[in-house]
Amino acid sequence: MANIFLPTRDRLVIPFLSPVYSNFAEPLGWLGFRLTIGLSLVVAGWPKIIAPFAQSGFVESLGMYPGWFWSPLLAAMQFFGGMMIAVGLLTRPVALANAVMLLITLWFHVANPYPEPFLTAEGMSYLAQNPDLLTPAAQSALIGDGGAAFGARIQEKAIYASLFWAASAALIAAFGGGYFSIDKMLRKEF
Repeated sequence: MANIFLPTRDRLVIPFLSPVYSNFAEPLGWLGFRLTIGLSLVVAGWPKIIAPFAQSGFVESLGMYPGWFWSPLLAAMQFFGGMMIAVGLLTRPVALANAVMLLITLWFHVANPYPEPFLTAEGMSYLAQNPDLLTPAAQSALIGDGGAAFGARIQEKAIYASLFWAASAALIAAFGGGYFSIDKMLRKEF
């Protein structure tokens, strides 16, 4: 990893900490970041690996035909790609592929707001008829405005989460595996 984020030694307030930053904080911080993103992709990809064709209809609704091809490919990319990012193997191309997938996820969440599929008129009617299913605070928050505020919060979290994951994968694609990676041990790196 290039030292573009580290100030030159003469600009540091405490110059003798320069080796601590370059030899300890940067490599371990990057390893922690890469492990967090990679293992999170593994966890999110596991249900898709268990049922690799379950997303076929969904990916076709996005215009990715045939679904029987794309659904298992995306599952494998997320699950096994997450493992590869975590250990730092072929980090850049795998992270770039996941960044593209996560940007598509971001686009989907922006283009398809959450409240519609979750807060149907029938569901809201059922909750209004059975208020004992909700706490008093949930009753006023959810039933009071027809679920609009609840839906807005879900939508906001989906967009921010997708943006975070896409940006994280893109950052890993840009900087590679770092010092503690299998890529570092190989003769050549992407």
